[in-house]
Amino acid sequence: MEMNFDELLKKITDFIKSEAKTDTVIGEPFKLGQFDCVPVIRIGMGFGSGGGGGDAPKTGKGEGAGAGAGMGIEPIGFLVTKDDEISFLGVNKSSKGIAAVFEKVPDLIEKMLEKKEKSSI
Repeated sequence: MEMNFDELLKKITDFIKSEAKTDTVIGEPFKLGQFDCVPVIRIGMGFGSGGGGGDAPKTGKGEGAGAGAGMGIEPIGFLVTKDDEISFLGVNKSSKGIAAVFEKVPDLIEKMLEKKEKSSI
């Protein structure tokens, strides 16, 4: 059994190029009022492979090989531009600004729906 690691690596690399893009993970750049926002992601990858063969007196010749890969993708923030200024807004729990707004959106929608229900009663 012969394994072509160059071909395997090319297939994995092609997959990463097609799937590990910001627009695939959290969306495409968007405009928010006067601001242009571009999502930013962090990607971590790991690869492993191995193979071997040998001769055994009673069972004869044997070969084996294996390969594995893992990938983690996480949104980390937004590049935000206005005119000729650019800044980075992180999405971690301690950040302020646009990330805090995104975290509050579900609560705001719920409150708006409750208010609407009360006014229609």
